[in-house]
Amino acid sequence: MNKDHYVLILAGGIGSRLWPQSRQAYPKQFLDILHVGKTMLQSTYERFAKFIDKNNIYVITARDYVDIVNEQLPELIKTNLISEPSRKNTAPCVAYISFKILKTNPNANIIISPSDQVILDAQGFEAASIQALDFSDKNDAFVALGIKPLYPNTKYGYIQREQYELEKNIFKVKTFTEKPPLEMAQTFIASGDFLWNTGLFVWKAEAILKDLEKYQPEMYEAFAEIAHDINTENEEKAIEIAYNQCTNLSLDLAVMEKSENVYIIPCEFGWSDIGTWNSTYDNMEKDYLGSAINGEKIINVDASKCVVNAPKDKLVIVQGLDNYVVVDTDDVLLICKKESEGDIKDYIAEVRKKYGEKYL
Repeated sequence: MNKDHYVLILAGGIGSRLWPQSRQAYPKQFLDILHVGKTMLQSTYERFAKFIDKNNIYVITARDYVDIVNEQLPELIKTNLISEPSRKNTAPCVAYISFKILKTNPNANIIISPSDQVILDAQGFEAASIQALDFSDKNDAFVALGIKPLYPNTKYGYIQREQYELEKNIFKVKTFTEKPPLEMAQTFIASGDFLWNTGLFVWKAEAILKDLEKYQPEMYEAFAEIAHDINTENEEKAIEIAYNQCTNLSLDLAVMEKSENVYIIPCEFGWSDIGTWNSTYDNMEKDYLGSAINGEKIINVDASKCVVNAPKDKLVIVQGLDNYVVVDTDDVLLICKKESEGDIKDYIAEVRKKYGEKYL
């Protein structure tokens, strides 16, 4: 394993689109949403541990989730678990980890990975990751792993590539588009130049900090001013000061969409982002009626193309529904049309208005 290769697993989100199973106190990355015997965070760690030295695997999460990560990943080196003082999106956490790792290794080359994805072809994923790391190392470039679209999904971001390869299967990036409407997504698919944005990026720590300084000077300075405290006993207090100076900003908006140094590798390693109940349905086994059932005592009576999720000791009978989401927990029951799952955020807002944070 290459000692200069690192990975940062992002595990601080609240996963509100998978409510009510995913809750603020215990969000989706810590759950076995697909009923495979391990949580999404555990699957992500195991995927990278095959080709990244365990000493170079980092996890960043909210302070409220530190104990959960420790419980689920006992093999994670304790000093590699990083807690954020507040949620400020991906740009500040990338700045933080880049300063932190750069102090240890000036040649550090980092993969940034969400913790809530399904990847079926582990070998294909490893090969694409190594190719991205090698290209990034030789060219001080930023490399995205993109997925060839299977259909015009309006829930994913898209990255447009140039038509001609720079190297074998490596293309320059032209544009980023976040969650387009259906007609635009259909146009993207027809063109053949667009890939799904997986949120999987590779860059050298030194290179990303140079562009962060160029495009987000205030954020860069916030961390540069406290860099001497990183990896010391003063780190926690110093990071709090830095985060207080940062705006809530994604790395795509902060740097990727502005940089002229971004490339992409088109990939086909069985990728899916488990961000909604529909994406969960797509990745679960179906019964003879096309329904995805997750629970030990669920009786399906003529319910077709539904996703049904219930606690293992809960008896649930579903009859006659077609294309519905049915999620039962100890204190919440959600029944909604699959096509209306985008309204879950509105349901959450109504629950918060009536009952506060109790059910969230």
